[in-house]
Amino acid sequence: MPDIDCLFHRYMRTAVLVLMFLHALPGAAQPAPVQGASVPTMEVPSFVSLVRQHGGAVVNISSTRTMPDQAAALPFAEDDPLYEFFRRFLPPPTEGEHQEFGLGSGFIIDQDGHILTNAHVVSNADEVTVKLTDKREFRAKVLGSDPYTDIALIKIEAAGLPQVKVGAAGSVQPGEWVAAIGAPFGFENSVTAGIVSAKGRLLPNESYVPFIQTDVAVNPGNSGGPLFNMRGEVIGINSIIYSRTGGFMGLSFAIPIDIAMDIASQLRATGKVTRSRIGVQAQELTRELAASFGLKEPRGALVAMVEKGGPADKAGIQAGDVVLSLNGQPIQSSADLARIIAGLKPGTTVSADVWRKGKVVAFKVTTEELPDPAAATPGADASAKAAGKAGLVVSELPDEQRQTLKLDQGVLVHRTEGPAMRAGIQPGDIILKLNDEPVKSVRQLDALLAKNVGKTVALLIRRGGETVFVPLRLDG
Repeated sequence: MPDIDCLFHRYMRTAVLVLMFLHALPGAAQPAPVQGASVPTMEVPSFVSLVRQHGGAVVNISSTRTMPDQAAALPFAEDDPLYEFFRRFLPPPTEGEHQEFGLGSGFIIDQDGHILTNAHVVSNADEVTVKLTDKREFRAKVLGSDPYTDIALIKIEAAGLPQVKVGAAGSVQPGEWVAAIGAPFGFENSVTAGIVSAKGRLLPNESYVPFIQTDVAVNPGNSGGPLFNMRGEVIGINSIIYSRTGGFMGLSFAIPIDIAMDIASQLRATGKVTRSRIGVQAQELTRELAASFGLKEPRGALVAMVEKGGPADKAGIQAGDVVLSLNGQPIQSSADLARIIAGLKPGTTVSADVWRKGKVVAFKVTTEELPDPAAATPGADASAKAAGKAGLVVSELPDEQRQTLKLDQGVLVHRTEGPAMRAGIQPGDIILKLNDEPVKSVRQLDALLAKNVGKTVALLIRRGGETVFVPLRLDG
């Protein structure tokens, strides 16, 4: 009996040959061409000339910082009976310091040796070393850094340096090819490429930067490196990846170069960045929230909290107001509000159109300076230095928030860095206690922190609907 598979393949081969013969006969019907149609072609671009011309201006950055050894901490005061019981099961606390090493990237923006990178690459560094593509190494000086945008400006003393060509981030379009050069995991001058996935992307806790999203492979070590367009212009600084593993997963974000260059000019001139604030916390408007406030579309910044005694409070703005525009400039989201206000000079008076109870009301608000993250915020005592050294930027808990949460104690965390950031404390946390001592004011918190310098304290934190203890090591 013949094999069925063999017969089937023989039949199919014969059928194909017959069709080819009929198609080749004179007068055989041919498919009519589509009017005006052309076959699309796509060529993968070459990045060879881009790397050859501009790769020399990309540098590798290594940093060292001295960090205190972390001691095990208990969420109990030393006079608590449970403290002694649990202490027996923990290793003895260690005292001392150790060296931490960091790697990142950067790029030279002028022949004087000024280099842009990420603030987190050189943050709290004792020593910063820059290595060029020709293997020369230089000790770099940190001229200034801005944690709000994660931009830092450093400088090396060298002559005849190559420099990048700065482009315009505003001209970037989703879908266009881009390339990154950096040192992922320490592999120097690595080139990766991809496309722009989106622009103006807003990320949680990053209100001051409308990021460029790409699918360019970016990994630890790429931070601070340039993002090039196909014309060889830098359009962004690679800064953040979204990952569940710590490695690249197709989502990378770059700081637009125009924002970075503005920050760099301020850091070069004064060593710091000056911004404004009006003392509000704002949130996004959903369609449901917009409808509840009588708005036809979810546009604007919903004021969730107004700082007592702050500029917005003095102007008459209230929680529940929706800011629609500033000086005639439309506000589409809460991030727009933060970014526009931050870009103003402190002391500037702006006109704010606010939606309240079904109608638009105009207010005049005079901005004030946004404090340095390491300093006490408005509402805190100016001499509160311990909180700053602990990496805490805090203020008194607003009355509205205190009443809503039914709290008779606590201070509000605005920003963290250094020890507080390493401990896992987050903006928006409310510090309720320190070592079982209720915290009722910024001044009291500062006094408690100062009294425990060199020790590890247990902070009771209110975060959302949860209350947790967080151990915080206070450096001497």
